[in-house]
Amino acid sequence: MSFSLKLGAVLAGLLGLAVILFTFERPPVETVQTGFRGVALGNIANPRLQTTLVAANQVPAPLPRVPSVGPRAGQVYQNVKVLGDLGVAEFARTMAALTAWVSPQQGCGYCHNTANMASDEVYTKVVSRRMLQMVARINAEWKPHVLETGVTCYTCHRGNPVPANVWSQDPGGRTAGFAANPGGQNLGAPAVGYSSLPYDPFTAYLDQADNIRVQSATALPAGDTQKVKDTEQTLGLMIHFSTSLGVNCTTCHNTRAFSDWEQSAPQRTNAWHGIRMVRDINHNFIEPLQPVWAANPNGPAGGPVRPRLGAAGDPLKVNCATCHQGVAKPLNGVSMIPDYPELARITNIEAPPPVRR
Repeated sequence: MSFSLKLGAVLAGLLGLAVILFTFERPPVETVQTGFRGVALGNIANPRLQTTLVAANQVPAPLPRVPSVGPRAGQVYQNVKVLGDLGVAEFARTMAALTAWVSPQQGCGYCHNTANMASDEVYTKVVSRRMLQMVARINAEWKPHVLETGVTCYTCHRGNPVPANVWSQDPGGRTAGFAANPGGQNLGAPAVGYSSLPYDPFTAYLDQADNIRVQSATALPAGDTQKVKDTEQTLGLMIHFSTSLGVNCTTCHNTRAFSDWEQSAPQRTNAWHGIRMVRDINHNFIEPLQPVWAANPNGPAGGPVRPRLGAAGDPLKVNCATCHQGVAKPLNGVSMIPDYPELARITNIEAPPPVRR
């Protein structure tokens, strides 16, 4: 055998070993039964990853509570459109918490002109005001998904001005020749596990309100018939769910009857509400701010340079990973609302357009 053939065989062997090591889960893995015995409802997890995930989803220590006494912040400060009903000390505590959660490196100047705190000239102040209203809406109107645990700014931001897990429309067309327009798939995007599935599973389902279906309700072509591409796009979205929450299909579904709600786990109902909550966030809170981000595409002066818009010009939006970050319950299910109840009782939320269901 020539040297070149031997070298080729060695390289092929190394490539095969790499595929085995980095594509498949190394055993052992653990299975926890979540439904009745014999109905294939269980969750499979890799115990080697759990320690890292738990550590990455810890809740920061709360700031010391202060009494709600004295004049209200809206009476003392100018241009306080949200949280103005808090006492001055409470208001200062909340602002300090927001800074630690969103811009710990940049400080107050990330959202404010520190020489004139009442000014709205720093665009991130306008954005953060709307985000506070969004948090309040989630806590008040999306309890079927977040329950009493609720959310705060930290749930998504984790100390980053822009959450680490966001998405925008993928225009595709990254190759030349006959594959320059691949019909929305076959580009190996990370969102779908680098498979040949449609590479944008989010626009249709987490921004728009397309039906999420794996199979048709009829055997022959009819009005409700699903196309093969619809099935593939749904599978791509399910891959995102699984990766984002660290779960598998049987957390929600009985795999012998994916579409049957009666054989599904209760988590499927919670996920149904979560999908609609994400649509509400993207459609009614994120997208209306697109002109603001378009005028400031790289962030405020002095802050980290990171694009606020995607390649198609749309704003960076949320998906399941934005909150969950690898665990079934964000922040391991620990609620921050008891320490920051003001984020659940904001009432002056500007009325958005009707919620997309």
